[in-house]
Amino acid sequence: MGLFDKLRNELIDIIEWVDDSRHTIVWRFPRYQNEIKNGAQLIVRPGQVAVMVHRGQIADMFEPGHYELKTDNLPLLSTIAGWKYGFNSPFRSEVYFVSTKQITDLKWGTPNPIMLRDPEFGPIRIRAFGTYAVKANDAKILLKELVGTDSEFDADEVTELLRSIIISTLADVLGTSNVAALDLASKYQQFGETLRKAVQERIDDEYGLMIPQLMIVNISLPEAVEKALDTRTSMGVIGDMDKYQQYQMGQALTTAAANPGGGASEGLGLGLGVAMAGRMMQPGASAGMPGVAPPAPPAAWHVAVNGQATGPFSAEQLAAGVAAGQVNRQTLVWCAGMPNWLAAAQVPQLAAVFGPPTPPPPPAPPAP
Repeated sequence: MGLFDKLRNELIDIIEWVDDSRHTIVWRFPRYQNEIKNGAQLIVRPGQVAVMVHRGQIADMFEPGHYELKTDNLPLLSTIAGWKYGFNSPFRSEVYFVSTKQITDLKWGTPNPIMLRDPEFGPIRIRAFGTYAVKANDAKILLKELVGTDSEFDADEVTELLRSIIISTLADVLGTSNVAALDLASKYQQFGETLRKAVQERIDDEYGLMIPQLMIVNISLPEAVEKALDTRTSMGVIGDMDKYQQYQMGQALTTAAANPGGGASEGLGLGLGVAMAGRMMQPGASAGMPGVAPPAPPAAWHVAVNGQATGPFSAEQLAAGVAAGQVNRQTLVWCAGMPNWLAAAQVPQLAAVFGPPTPPPPPAPPAP
C-alpha cells in the first residue's frame, strides 16, 4: 500500500457498508492497520449489524442506526501533524458488517435417490428438490464458527453444508411419516414446514443461521414405477373391458379393409390377446372347482378379409363385427370342423346373428 493510500484511509471517518451484492453475508470494513480515529461515524443500515473485534475478541455489536465512535486515542490531526505514531493509532479494531436480510434464491435437491419403504409399493426410491432461504441469526456465533478471519463470506460457502443437512433430514422426515408415495403430492407444504423446523434445530445454535423458508417443489418416483402407474390409470379410464374389446375388433376390421397388404391380422390378433387377458382376469378363470368339469372352449372363427384369413375370433366378437357393419352375410368364415369356407349366413351357429333374410321385393306390376 502506498503513502497516498495510507493517508486516504487514515482520513476516512465514516465506517459503512453499502451492500450491492445479493449473496454476501459478512463483510469486513477495509482500513489500514484497522485504525479508527476518535469520533468516527459508524452507519449501520437496515438489514445489517456491525460487530467490533478488538485484539481477536468480539466486543460491541451495533444494530441499525448512526453512531459516533469516541475513544481516548489522539485526534487525527495530531497524528498527521507530528508523524509521532506513524499512523499507528492506539484505537485499533476490526469492523465486520453482517447482513441480516434473507437470501432467497437458493436451491436444494437429492443427488442420489432416497430409499424408502412405501406402505403400498414396498421398497422404492424417490428424488426430491426445492428451494430455501437463509439469513444470519446470531452474528457472534457466525463469526466464530464459519467466518473466522475471512474478509468476505458469502452464501456459496455454506450452501453445500446446508444442502447436506436438508437432504439427510428429509430422509428422516419421510421415513418416519409412513405416508404412501401417491399421497406425498398433497402434503408438500406440510412436509416442507416440518423439514424446515427440523433443519433449523440442527443449525440454530451451531452456526448462527436461520432458515426462514424451505419449500418442496417436487417428489418424483422412479421411471419404472411411473410407467406402472400410467398403465393402471389407463386401465381405470377404459372401464368396461368387454365393450373396449368389441370396439378394438371393429377398429381392427376397418384397418384390415383399408390395408389389404398386411397388418390386419396383427391388429386382430392384438384384440384377441386383450380378450383372452380379460377372460383370464375373471374370478375362477385360473383354477376350476374340484369335481366340476371345465366348460368347453368357445369356437374360434376365422374371417376372410381381402383374400386373407384373420382371427381367430369368438362368436361375441363376430356379433360385434356384424353390428359394426364389418361382417355381412356374404363374408366367408371358417372354424375347426368345417370342411370349407362358407358364407356367414350359411353357418347355422351364425345365422341367428343376421336374423331372418330380407324377402325379395314383389314383382313389378305389368305395364298397362
